[in-house]
Amino acid sequence: MIPGFSFKVSHRDGESRVGQLSTPHGVIETPAFMPVGTRGSVKAVLPDQLVELGAQIVLSNTYHLHLRPGEETVRRLGGLHPFMGWDGPILTDSGGFQVLSLAELRSIDDSGVRFKSHLDGRDVFLDPEGVLRIQAELGSDIAMVLDHCPPPQEDRDGMRRAMERTILWAERSAQARADLHTHAPMAVFAIQQGGSHEDLRDECTERLLEIDSRVAPFDGFAVGGVSVGEDRDKLLATIPVGVRGLPPARPRYLMGVTGFQEFVHAIGSGIDMFDCVLPTRNARSGYLFRTDGEIVRLKNSQHKDDPNPVDERCDCYTCARFSRGFLHHLLRRGELLSYTLNSIHNLRVFHRLLEDIRGAIRSGTFAEFTQRWR
Repeated sequence: MIPGFSFKVSHRDGESRVGQLSTPHGVIETPAFMPVGTRGSVKAVLPDQLVELGAQIVLSNTYHLHLRPGEETVRRLGGLHPFMGWDGPILTDSGGFQVLSLAELRSIDDSGVRFKSHLDGRDVFLDPEGVLRIQAELGSDIAMVLDHCPPPQEDRDGMRRAMERTILWAERSAQARADLHTHAPMAVFAIQQGGSHEDLRDECTERLLEIDSRVAPFDGFAVGGVSVGEDRDKLLATIPVGVRGLPPARPRYLMGVTGFQEFVHAIGSGIDMFDCVLPTRNARSGYLFRTDGEIVRLKNSQHKDDPNPVDERCDCYTCARFSRGFLHHLLRRGELLSYTLNSIHNLRVFHRLLEDIRGAIRSGTFAEFTQRWR
């Protein structure tokens, strides 16, 4: 990895592994979960609370921050870390997911992506070089290259076109990196695409590694285009295919995959990093996770007079202080405190799962841990 960054695997149990990803803003114990702060904040949760919950790194989004407030404003205010009030590492997504999620507002070709801003309708153009420049201005620790994330219903020819474009943009990103002005060291991760087609995934990996050796090395690799609407069997089958062939000496990031069983499955395949909006988005709707994998639907009237916490085994602030009855009341009345307390709980459950997994890998009992979750 570039100076200022390093990755070392300290324990292995089968394909699963515990590692330390060192960055200028701290060391991340992997496997690690990244809470999503798309616009510069994890909704309803303070940075100090994130630390208490076990968060080591957060994720923000290049596309959204580029629209508002703009990378120039963030730079004038000291960069993304002081802007957010977060001292730890930050990974910024490139905007590649918005190629999928905002498909009705964009056009795409090999030059880049043209968006009609969902905020004010103005034209926005993102290309591989510009996306890296924006992330450098933001002051990101880990920048993602721009990729083409296709919808799951895309046919094989469409998946290949998206893969070819992703490879083209990865090479342009690698070339642009040499001349990029950064305000601090910034790692760059490449992204693999290919849908659920094994041969396309394998080919994408091979060609990214060729760019890595011929043009400039990438500091890590991500498996993209998973959990974008495909059925669960395809999702689970794609993860180990995506991992195979990726360099074991560099961190592997599975983008946007949700669910406890999916996490366990992916870690068993050798994944080191995750992100997803599920814990905070579901919290705001009153869907709370438990450490046993069950889900509490807080709106249900059965919780109105319940004096018990959401999860007796959870060590979070919410479970230590408040009953299901109170949380039910906040949610039904639309109190803003509901968002915070519910998000604190869900994020803690996710981080605790990763802590337990790291402990199982260190003790060589990950297989038994996996069996319990099945």
